[in-house]
Amino acid sequence: MTSHKTGTREEWLAARLELLQAEKELTRRGDEVSRRRQELPWVRVDKDYRFETDEGTASLGDLFRGRSQLLIYHFMFGPDYTAGCPSCSAIADGFDGCAVHLANHDVTLWAVSRAPLAELDAYRQRMGWTFPWASSYRSDFNFDFGVAHTKQEWEAGAVAYNFGEQDLRPATGEKDSRDAFTQSIVGTDWQTYRREGPGMSAFVLQDGTVYHTYSTCERGLDILWGMWQWLDRAPLGRNETGHWWRRHDEYDNQ
Repeated sequence: MTSHKTGTREEWLAARLELLQAEKELTRRGDEVSRRRQELPWVRVDKDYRFETDEGTASLGDLFRGRSQLLIYHFMFGPDYTAGCPSCSAIADGFDGCAVHLANHDVTLWAVSRAPLAELDAYRQRMGWTFPWASSYRSDFNFDFGVAHTKQEWEAGAVAYNFGEQDLRPATGEKDSRDAFTQSIVGTDWQTYRREGPGMSAFVLQDGTVYHTYSTCERGLDILWGMWQWLDRAPLGRNETGHWWRRHDEYDNQ
């Protein structure tokens, strides 16, 4: 016997129509936020960032691949990781299906990480992905766009992330458990793991000049994480108790 409220089809329909109004309001609000996002001032990118790609060394402008818009997912895969972050991996599982459509709408999608290119390529092959992935191993790119953090920031408890400062150091008594967790997923301690952060950034290329137009991180990435959108519509919602998700090749029931 279910413990959830039950009702007739008529009662369900009445409640669903009420919810529909709230969903429409949310959609309209989302449209307005998107408009404001596109109205942000563009910031010229003057630094000559260099990336290692499968086609060789590339500039930020090269990553556009002849298109006028560039979307970059800042994938958590640091130089000392033994594998990509499982959460970023779950998000990236949806990239291949989107990338071809974006490419045919004047938008190029890349992932960028600080791990060396050979490690990114090996992990991409393991995951079965084909989207382009660049290494910013010897670049300031991740630091400048707020998704990699210095040792000094960490030790000061003032990591610059999500347009503010955060203390990501574990509380007293939590370090061992967090270190054990991150050792199990990426082969590093918590500090090494969390000195990388997830995020996405958008750029536009006009008259040979690259401009930064938008960045987001934390819950701003929820919309990119396809499984959350499905779970939010499932009967029990996200229904989470801890870190339940894994890389797609690590589940027992493939």
